[in-house]
Amino acid sequence: MMNERAEVQLNLEEEILKLKKELNAVILAHYYQESEIQDLADFVGDSLELARAAKNTDADVIVFAGVHFMAETAKILNPNKTVLLPDLEAGCSLADSCPGPLFKAFREKYPDHVAITYINCTSEVKALSDIICTSSNAEKIINQIPENQPILFSPDRNLGKYLSKKTGRDMLLWDGSCIVHETFSERKIIELQLKNPEAKLIAHPECESSILNRAAFIGSTSKLLKYVQEDNSNIFIVATEAGIIHQMKKVVPDKELIPAPPDNNCSCNECPYMKLNTMEKLYLCMKNKSPEIILSHEIIEKSLKPIERMLEMS
Repeated sequence: MMNERAEVQLNLEEEILKLKKELNAVILAHYYQESEIQDLADFVGDSLELARAAKNTDADVIVFAGVHFMAETAKILNPNKTVLLPDLEAGCSLADSCPGPLFKAFREKYPDHVAITYINCTSEVKALSDIICTSSNAEKIINQIPENQPILFSPDRNLGKYLSKKTGRDMLLWDGSCIVHETFSERKIIELQLKNPEAKLIAHPECESSILNRAAFIGSTSKLLKYVQEDNSNIFIVATEAGIIHQMKKVVPDKELIPAPPDNNCSCNECPYMKLNTMEKLYLCMKNKSPEIILSHEIIEKSLKPIERMLEMS
């Protein structure tokens, strides 16, 4: 049975690579995708790195192994290219927490505020924003805003609280969150630290403050990856979506990497939306050139401006 599965997997890889050549396609994958997709991708990165890769590609077709808002960002940056997403249901709990009409009303209530919006949002929300940011560049962007300029930060309240603390800016925060980063159990992490006193807790800033306050290092997925490479410690507790551990194991095979546990026995430290993409769906979307990301010219034009401001400022 295992041999049959391995053979199917091998054939899928071969077929995907054939289709990639036929379509002149590039496969972009987020760190939270399943390991087989990461290994097959042309580029693996976090939201900022993937946005840059999408902007700079000369491929005719962008196959985005990530979630919906990421594929939308690629389409905004490449309106004349075909952008495919293996599963259109691969959404984002954080993006869902900030519906466009409610965000529009929020903005209209505070017209004197500059709207800095985390990239984990819909194209409709991006179009209503002044500057987009990622967890990699948010602090740098906020520090470029004049101190007398009030800021709206959306949609992640945990990231917003962390950034307020880091920058000293009293920002008005949208009350959104990520289901994965909110599920980590402080109690279970303390238990892990007691069993492994030499372990360093590293965390994504979307985690709740109770987790961040215990962390030796806080950073985006790409910064967490860099940290385990450069730090002298040999054991880490990793508080972000467990998919990043695949890349970490590649670069530090001799170090122990422990995924931070959720509050129960589920696999809640894995993003259910990210994991909707599979090798089978990746193959089918390339074969059928569908599902395709379609956005109106108006949305593309309006949402491109805050994304370009992000790229300029970072």
